[in-house]
Order: sequence, then C-alpha cells, then structure tokens
Amino acid sequence: MWLLVVVGTMDAFRLLTRGIKFDPKKLAVVEKGSTQQQQPPLSIEPNFIAETTSIDEASSSDSDNGEESPTVEETTTLSLMGDIKAEPKKKRKKTARERRLQLHREAINHFRRQHRIHVTGTDIPEPTDSWQKLRNGFGFPEDLLAELESSYPSGPTPIQMQTIPLMLERREVLACAPTGSGKTVAYLVPLAHLLQEHRREGFRAVILAPTRELVQQIHREAVKLCGCRGLRVLVLDNASKAAKKFTPEAAVKYDILVSTPNRLVYMLEEEGSCPLLMGSVEWLIVDESDKLFEAGPRGFREQLGVIYRACDQANVRRGMFSATLAVEVENWCKLNLDNVVTVAIGARNSATRTVEQKLVYAGTEKGKLLAFRQLVAEGIKPPVLVFVQSKERAKELLEELQKMDLKADVIHSERSQLQRDNTVKAFRSGRVWVLICTELLGRGIDFKGVNLVVNYDFPPSTVSYIHRIGRTGRAGRSGKAVTLFTDEDKVLLRNIASVIKNSGGEVPEYMLKMKKASRQDKRRLAKSAVTRQSIRQESSFDKARRVKKEQMIAASKRRKRKAAESGESTSPAKNDRKKTDSKRKKKK
Repeated sequence: MWLLVVVGTMDAFRLLTRGIKFDPKKLAVVEKGSTQQQQPPLSIEPNFIAETTSIDEASSSDSDNGEESPTVEETTTLSLMGDIKAEPKKKRKKTARERRLQLHREAINHFRRQHRIHVTGTDIPEPTDSWQKLRNGFGFPEDLLAELESSYPSGPTPIQMQTIPLMLERREVLACAPTGSGKTVAYLVPLAHLLQEHRREGFRAVILAPTRELVQQIHREAVKLCGCRGLRVLVLDNASKAAKKFTPEAAVKYDILVSTPNRLVYMLEEEGSCPLLMGSVEWLIVDESDKLFEAGPRGFREQLGVIYRACDQANVRRGMFSATLAVEVENWCKLNLDNVVTVAIGARNSATRTVEQKLVYAGTEKGKLLAFRQLVAEGIKPPVLVFVQSKERAKELLEELQKMDLKADVIHSERSQLQRDNTVKAFRSGRVWVLICTELLGRGIDFKGVNLVVNYDFPPSTVSYIHRIGRTGRAGRSGKAVTLFTDEDKVLLRNIASVIKNSGGEVPEYMLKMKKASRQDKRRLAKSAVTRQSIRQESSFDKARRVKKEQMIAASKRRKRKAAESGESTSPAKNDRKKTDSKRKKKK
C-alpha cells in the first residue's frame, strides 16, 4: 500500500513539472564546504540631489526645457511554466510639468525639515518665509505689511510660517510650539487680515487665555497689530463693572474680545445685564489650550464648554494654541473640529533650546536658601523670576530676600488687581529685580529680557517645568534656568532630567536611570503639592513669639470689625467706663 502511494506521488510530480527546463549553468549546485560567489550589489545613482535653503531657490533649480527623459526598460524576462513568461511593467514617462511639481514638493518638505515644522492633515498650504509673500499670495494690505516689517524685521518664525497660511484659508488649527516662539502673532496676523475693517456687528473674534496678566499682554499685541486696520479690541478687566457700562450701543463698537473664561461666562450667564452679541463670531481662539481643557477647580473645562456652545454658528472657525500638547486635547480636536490641521514645531512637549538648564541638589529647605544666596554671591543679572509652590512660601521667601537687600517683590492670587498690575509694571521697568511668583505667572507672560528663572520649589509636572523656564530665552534670546531639588523631589526627577536631556542639556547619568514615576504619583502631585518645611530661618522661641503676635493682631482685627458692625468703641477701657457709668445710673 505504501509503494502505491509513493508511485502515485511521483507520477503526479512528473505531470506537474512537464515542460520545465533547468539550466545547470544558471542554477549551479553548491557543494558542501565550497564558498558561493556573491554578486556585487547594484549601485543606483540618484537623478538629482535637492539641497535648498529656501523655497524659491529649490523651485527654480529645475532647468529642463520640457523634454521628456527616457525611461529605463528591463530586457530580461523570467520563464515560469512552458510558454508563460513574466515581463516587468514599463514605467510611465513623466512629463516636464510632473517633474517640476515633484521638485517643488521636495523643496517644501526640505524647507519644513530645516525649520522642524511637522504638519498633519490634508490639503496643507505651503509655508511662507517672508512677510512680502503674504501680499502676493493673499493680498495683504500695505499698512499691515509695514507694521509687521517694523515690529518683526527678522521675518516670521517657524510657527508663523505654517499657521498664518492655514488660518488665511480659514482652516481650523491645533498648534504646538515652544515658549517664546511667537504663537500670539501667529493668530493675530490672520485675524487682522480676515476681519478687514471695523463693522458695527458685534464681536467677530473671541480670544481666551487662562490668566488676567496674559489677557492684558494679548490685548496690547492685538491693539498694535489690528489698530492699523481700524479694528477695535476690548479686554474684560472687571466683569461686574463691564456689565454695568456695557450698553446695547457699546456692544457693536468692538470687533475682537479678549478675556479669561470666568469673566466671559459671568457676562454670558447674567441675563439682561450685558447684551453680548456672539452671533457674529467668526473665530474662537483658545490660547494655552491644554490648561483651559483641564477639569476640576484648577481647570476651565466647564467654562470653555459654555463659551463653545455660545459660539456654535456654522461659520465659526477655531484655533488651539499651546506650548504643550495634551493627548486629550488632540483627540477632542480630531473629533469635533472640521478637517483640523496639527502643526508642531520641534519635538512635542519639549523645552526651548535657547535656555541653559541646570539641576542643583540642595538637600533640605535650609540648603535651598543657601544655594540661592550662593547664586546671588556669584552675581545674578536682573530681571530674575523665582517660582514657589504656594503663596505662603512666596511671602516667607520675600522676607528672607529683603534681608539680603534685594529689590524683590511678590505676586500671587491673594493680591488685588491693582497691586498685581503695579508689581508687573515695576518689574518691567526695572524697579524690581527679583519677582517671586506662583504658577500664576507660569504661562504665557512675556517679560522682555528675563535672564534667569529659578525653580526654588520643584515643579509638580513636566508641563509646569516647560512653561516655567519658558519665561526666559524668548524670541531667540538666550537665558538660564536653575532648578533646586531635595530628597522629597525624587519622584519626578527622572522626568525633568529627560526633558533637559532632550533639549540639548547635560544631566548626570544616574538621574536617567532612576525609577519612573507612576501614574498615581503624577496624579497625586498634580492634586496636592509636596509638604515642605518653612523657609524662615528662625528658632523655635522666635517662631512661638511670631505666631503669638500674629494671633493677637488677628484677634484685634476681629474685635474692631465686630465693633464697627455694632457701633461700639474698639477701646476696651472706654467700653469698661461705659459699663460702669450705666451701672451707676441704674443704682441712682
């Protein structure tokens, strides 16, 4: 039975292989122990090498006269079975126009690689490398071009090169670029051109930012760029005062509204008190979008949802800008925005390369103060920003710096708007050399010429670190950032060290080999900061005296407040005399 099976198999093999011829010269059998001679690899020479420095130079490098290049045809054929032969497909000849388009596409891709521009989307317009090209391509007016060339003579930055053409074509944008790269101008320039002139139709563009200081800064830039077009810009300083003076006649006087989410939501929800005309809104710009998308008490997601529903017209275009790009923001934009284009400059969530970054181990809280005194002794060049994790620690550090005879001041959420404005003005004018602040000034604020940023308290996340050190090294200038850390800050030390390493800095190798922070640790640090010792350098006896004095002052203030409410005198002696006089009168 087995023999029959073998014979049947052989007959079937002969029938299947009938007509096939083997050439022993081509298919030589390699004996055991012998070496097979290998053919040298086929060298393919490229038809051209495109090395360009600008789009125009690369596009003009094609000097053909419209002649079609001959195509290479394969002459060898492969015999399969019998008369069946497989021949390679002939390549279609490219026309001169197709070759020029291919060269132009390669020039644009090379230009984007040079400037580290990464774009994701469809039908993406070409980037622009000069302000004058906006006049030819989009019909920019002369007054706006003159303002751009006088204010920004070095030309557009990488984020502006790609974002401005996208917004001019009314495309929705999600842009991510390092701090100080010109994101504000990237969305103000298209708005100034698209809105064209002042119209009494209400707000046609709404710009949102997380902090009042950043809103004031955007307002100044918008007035400078949009003022030449006759566009009027309104900033909401105080929502209650604005609601009282905001009449229906005043509602149509402005074209662009700049505000924080809380103030705008307050005015939208106050029915009848403020006639905000949101029906004409054409653009909704969200600056620091990752912060506004955060949920919880520190975020603005609920307020952003109210504003988003108020600007739900069919023709509204949206733009999201930030130095750090969160995954949930990107996913939301892909689902809710129309044909969105993502623009990223360099590596995402990376620090700027113009900042020299340094990590300093201080050991304890006392060591931090000694390290800061050593920085001052070595010589610091004002202005200097110092970040701490809470307003209580900011007050304590201010007391210690004032003992060093430093011109220092503090800014935090407990201060009034007038005090914060005066402090920022003094810091900008040079009357304050060292400004102590919390996360309030960690985003978006552009102080000209900040030379040093000191992270006195370790940042709670890598995003916070990137925004903090981004206050220096802006607009191409160099800067320096020093981060102090203790044993309590080992959880996120590896993450911060990786950010410094990826941005070109040097860190010890042991930091990169430390244990990674878990998600639970990151969430815990984001919700509550590390518990730290007091910054004050005082003995336990002095601390007890200080606490007792503060309690006495607080009690005196409470007595005065109660006396003012009841109309009584605040002096205990006078109150005792009144009581004795009233008793005598009763006896008589």
